[in-house]
Amino acid sequence: MGISKYAYKGKRRFNISKFDCGDTDGIKKRGDAVDEFVANLLEINKKQQKLYSDRREGVIFVFQAMDAAGKDGVIRTVFSTLSPHGVKEYCFKVPSSEEKSHDFLWRFWSALPPRGFISIFNRSYYEDVLVGKVHAFYKNDIVPERMQKADIIEERYRQIVDFERYLYETGTRIVKIFLNVSKNEQARRFISRIDTPRKNWKVSSGDLKEREYWDDYMEAFETMVNKTSTEISPWYVVPADHKWFARLLVSRIVKKTLEEINPQYPTLDDDTAAALHEYRQKLIDSLGKEGYKEQEKQPTEFADPSLIPAEMLQQELLQKQKEEDQRIKEKGFKAVRKLLAQKYIISSTQEILDAIATSDEEEEQPAPSEGEDDLPDRDVQEIRDHIKEMDERDSDDDAA
Repeated sequence: MGISKYAYKGKRRFNISKFDCGDTDGIKKRGDAVDEFVANLLEINKKQQKLYSDRREGVIFVFQAMDAAGKDGVIRTVFSTLSPHGVKEYCFKVPSSEEKSHDFLWRFWSALPPRGFISIFNRSYYEDVLVGKVHAFYKNDIVPERMQKADIIEERYRQIVDFERYLYETGTRIVKIFLNVSKNEQARRFISRIDTPRKNWKVSSGDLKEREYWDDYMEAFETMVNKTSTEISPWYVVPADHKWFARLLVSRIVKKTLEEINPQYPTLDDDTAAALHEYRQKLIDSLGKEGYKEQEKQPTEFADPSLIPAEMLQQELLQKQKEEDQRIKEKGFKAVRKLLAQKYIISSTQEILDAIATSDEEEEQPAPSEGEDDLPDRDVQEIRDHIKEMDERDSDDDAA
């Protein structure tokens, strides 16, 4: 498992027609990715704390995609554990009249991150070689005559590469992520948004109109990757038909990027360390002997600066969820055993849900009389298999 096969660094060409948008890197189902995803988020969190403290390098994560590819969801989940002090997202829409009066890169300068910070570009200057190329918006710009005679799009590819090289050489790393969704999957997601009232705001007639230019956009994305992929500012093309895998893969990319930067907590010089130690002794003296003993009894979970409250909260929630899942599982096994003892067959999962709902009340009732439950204990795996068979039967009924 890795990210290298999805990376384009200028040495191999990207062919969008041969790209599998449904690829999951051999992972069969979402549940198999959860542990790695959580582990990646925790590691990203720790690395970001060091990046913010180190203040040596800034990072920009650029996201480009067709509508409904899942950019917002990826950004929301992958960066969810990070401290807002060092992260900022920018959503670039249609340029204003003032922005149009400047060069196409002008409006992005103010969004560049200081060293130690992360900027997230939800769409970016690449829109000018995507939608700007497909609809030839550049033809309406008021520009000098020399620009009217030039191949604007080709020049913009070169200008973008020069811009990204300049940023890299002056302390800002750029990682570009293209979430590649298939046309059929986009259609399914649009239908879901139309069928779900709370999601209606996410789809517009303009989104549907842009589907008519699908082939033009695919050519624009392919050319964009091939013209602007470099070793220092690579493109990662992420299969986006399965949202859970897209989020997992992006978490791998972010984690790998921060590992390559390898930020470290700043160290003190000898004089500063000595002064700090002297100040520490003064603080201890101010507390008095008993006061400092009380201080020593305080929890030590914050001894590691990377273990911030967000991470602790996430670990606590995961533990609570695990305990709740175990409780429900145990109640479910009891309910299934009782139903099997009574009927030897269960006709639907609703019977189990009803039995679980009443199990707390029944636990308060007197123990059953001798001989009431003569059915031998069922093996746990047998119960699981039985539930699985019922779920499959219910699924077949739904399909019918």
